[in-house]
Amino acid sequence: MLIIPDVARRTAAALLLSAAAVCALPNAFAQDAAAALDQILAGDHRDPKNAARDQYRHPKETLLFFGVRPNMTVVEVWPSAGWYTEVLAPLLKDEGKYYAAWYATQAKGTPDAAKQNEKRFEAKLAERPDLYGKAIKTSVLAPEYIDLAPPGSADMVLTFRNVHNWAKGGYADAMFKAFYDVLKPGGILGVVDHRAKPGTGFGVQARSGYLTEDYVIGAAQKAGFKLIASSEINANPKDTKDYSAGVWTLPPTLRLGDQDKEKYLAIGESDRMTLKFEKPVK
Repeated sequence: MLIIPDVARRTAAALLLSAAAVCALPNAFAQDAAAALDQILAGDHRDPKNAARDQYRHPKETLLFFGVRPNMTVVEVWPSAGWYTEVLAPLLKDEGKYYAAWYATQAKGTPDAAKQNEKRFEAKLAERPDLYGKAIKTSVLAPEYIDLAPPGSADMVLTFRNVHNWAKGGYADAMFKAFYDVLKPGGILGVVDHRAKPGTGFGVQARSGYLTEDYVIGAAQKAGFKLIASSEINANPKDTKDYSAGVWTLPPTLRLGDQDKEKYLAIGESDRMTLKFEKPVK
């Protein structure tokens, strides 16, 4: 069939406009996510103590860096008291899906404190069914318990300040493997954790709660992940990382109580790495 020049030009122009529209989609989704996060972070559902920590945890910037969108399936690993649950569950409740993959308290030897924390977390969800009613609570403590979400179903797995626990417990590799298995090809793993000085020995890392970026990157790569970006969003250059009680010397824990409390409050929360990994598309 012969196409006259004007039709050919119009067809080419339409194709270019279509391609431009497709390219613009990620930016449009990012704008939607940013606007939604602004509204959620200002919401009266948030615990005031949690909102006060935004200055250290930078939730909007962190989630946008990882690429969270309202239509994603997101697994948050070990949400603890639900700091990020207050943000992620409302963001994902209409178009996406939020899995809260809790510590597997059914495991033998689980501390009573963990079981009590789980009950408080469940009570938190029950208080606001309009925001948390669609959240799916699962559990993970690899390699024995890996029921965090159906295999290959998640767009994103997020974990905040937990890897140091797994490293100390000797099961970090198994946890990263569980994350890899639950993600779709091309899915994202976002990690935030306390950052040790380069070259810090593993024994010091385990005791202090600070991990080197090399350790975390190595554990993720061993599971098959590829590091695609890092950010200084959660950096704190005032953190000297040399405290007798480790990272828990700093707020919010303040393990030393009133001893030099003002000094540690002035430092603020820990220096943190923010790492973005991808499950490669084969």
